[in-house]
Amino acid sequence: MAIPISSFIRCILYIYCFSAFLCLHAHEVRETTEIHHLHHTHIVQLSSLMPSTTCSASTKGPKRKASLRVIHKYGPCFQSNEGQVQVPSHVEILLQDQSRVNSIHSKFSNYSNGNKLWESKASTLPVKSGLILGTGNYIVTVGFGTPKRDLKLVFDTGSDLTWTQCKPCTGQCYKQVDPIFDPSKSTSYANITCPTPSCFQLSSATEYGDGSFTTGYFSKERLTITSDVMDNFIFGCGQDNEGLFNGFAGLLSLGLAQVSLVKQTAQKYGQFFSYCLPSTTSSTGHLTFGKGNGVSNTTKFTPMLKLSQGPSFYGLNLIGISVGGQKLSIPTSVFSTVGTIIDSGTVITRLPPIAYNALRTTFRKLMRNYPMTSPISLLDTCYDLSKSKSVSIPHISFLFDGAVSVDLDKVGIFYMLSPTQACLAFAGNSDPSNIAIFGNVQQKGLEVLYDVARGRIGFRPGGCS
Repeated sequence: MAIPISSFIRCILYIYCFSAFLCLHAHEVRETTEIHHLHHTHIVQLSSLMPSTTCSASTKGPKRKASLRVIHKYGPCFQSNEGQVQVPSHVEILLQDQSRVNSIHSKFSNYSNGNKLWESKASTLPVKSGLILGTGNYIVTVGFGTPKRDLKLVFDTGSDLTWTQCKPCTGQCYKQVDPIFDPSKSTSYANITCPTPSCFQLSSATEYGDGSFTTGYFSKERLTITSDVMDNFIFGCGQDNEGLFNGFAGLLSLGLAQVSLVKQTAQKYGQFFSYCLPSTTSSTGHLTFGKGNGVSNTTKFTPMLKLSQGPSFYGLNLIGISVGGQKLSIPTSVFSTVGTIIDSGTVITRLPPIAYNALRTTFRKLMRNYPMTSPISLLDTCYDLSKSKSVSIPHISFLFDGAVSVDLDKVGIFYMLSPTQACLAFAGNSDPSNIAIFGNVQQKGLEVLYDVARGRIGFRPGGCS
């Protein structure tokens, strides 16, 4: 009997030790996973994601010859013209954003049915969020005419022709915060008689798929960017301007067409520009033309793709997304089949449905300690943060061609509805065949550089702090 009892005891001890080993291993795995997630989260004070009640000292842009400070219409930096433009609700902003996305998708749907970079001086324009002007775009101030008249324009990487409202408004002019530009009072203004080679660029330059449009005169004028002066700048002098435009004087085009600002100023600025978008509506960013003294070695460049279906847009080769330090299991074909563009005017990043579902599932899992609340418009992952002063937000990284991993800033993940309510600032395209769009919320906190001459787009995380 001694031998069986001894064997039985040894068996019990073995089972006990093995169970203890499994428990210890499971604890270590869980602890390692928690540490991993902890190292891949932003610990953020909620107050830092909201606008301040005072004018913030923020991004001033590179130290260059000239820099203009642009203020937010209803932000604390604003000193005049109060009450001229109605502030849209979040639902209205998101609906307008969807209208813009529909416009972009429509352009691609309709399409479906490099020189040496000059070493040049640069001009820097601080920018502020255009949410208060009835759009999710961003605004800079430039000068038109002789004598110079300052006008607030939305800068837009998805538009080709710069235009502004002009007197006498023979059709209809919407309400804007600046006096409407009067070409009859400028000694440098001239109309362009069509047909000319430039006229052939106008086929879609002033048409917007959301029902907005501007018509008027194809013109030349003196353009002033800080202290830089460009004569014979081609633009549209709008006489009938209708749709979603509101508050700003017009658009500053940064697209790829020959009539865009980028192409017209190629000799001066070398087809190079960069920007930092404001982190909140009470802070400023900058829009800079020209490379100046060079590019930071912390900038990560990925090839810029020219899209045959939408030649005016800046294409990117998005190949993957990671959340909380883990790459999502999304086939690269999900992105390559539809393509991706970067757009300064789209607020919420749009992804193919498969990609968005994977991102949402993982994000919700990592945010499970925070109670969810009702969705709003196209945003379906929203949180009630009323019981939290700080929040742990999982890192989100976009993976681009060229082994480029871009970590989104802490201000580039949530869309803040209020000091206590935040939504994941991504949405899935309703049609899996629609192109993906890297929107402006995700660009916050990143310096984005467009090196058109060399066919590349750069991202510098932390470049706006």
